[in-house]
Parts: sequence; structure tokens; C-alpha cells
Amino acid sequence: MLSIEIVIGNETFSATLYDNPTTEAFLEQLPLTLEMSELNGNEKYYYLSNSLPTNVSRSSNIHAGDLMLYGDSCLVLFYENFSTSYSYTPLGQIDEPNSLADAVGNGNIEITFR
Repeated sequence: MLSIEIVIGNETFSATLYDNPTTEAFLEQLPLTLEMSELNGNEKYYYLSNSLPTNVSRSSNIHAGDLMLYGDSCLVLFYENFSTSYSYTPLGQIDEPNSLADAVGNGNIEITFR
């Protein structure tokens, strides 16, 4: 397993990433500071300029702290638990997402992945 830090405001979260080609391609782009947009009151997303390899799977449940790729270029950080019918390529998970929803707040936010 690989790990990175995700910085949101004055909070730093550790995340464990899966060892797969998508994650490897994502890691090659780090460090990244992104203006992530709000969607549905449960996720922040950003369309990367480059496509990443995918290995899409359908997970019926999303957990707060899941870091995933939607399609081949949309990076998604989930901050709430919910059920879904969408398919994603999993990248990893924030190790302790308890304060994640408070850290991201409402609306767009700058997030650094390093």
C-alpha cells in the first residue's frame, strides 16, 4: 500500500492508496493543488487534464474518505457515506475521515495532494 497526504485548509489527512496502474499514474502527477467543485452534498471533484488508466467497478456503497476516479479523468473525494449506482475506479481511502466533512465544508475548495 502507498500513502499520501491530503491537505484541506489547515488540516492534513493521511490516505492509503491501492497499488494499481491508476494510482501509479495519479502519483506521477503529484504534488497537485486543485480547486475541487462541490457536487450533491457528498463529494468534491476535479477533471484532471490527463486521462488515467481505469479499472472500473461498481460499488453499491461509498464511504466518507473514498478517493476515486469517475470516467478516466474525474478525481472524486467523497466526504459522506451513501449508496450509489455509479461505477468508479478506486484509488484509495483517507485513513481517518472523521473530520473530513467539516474540513471540506460547502462549496468549492482548494485541496492539495502530496
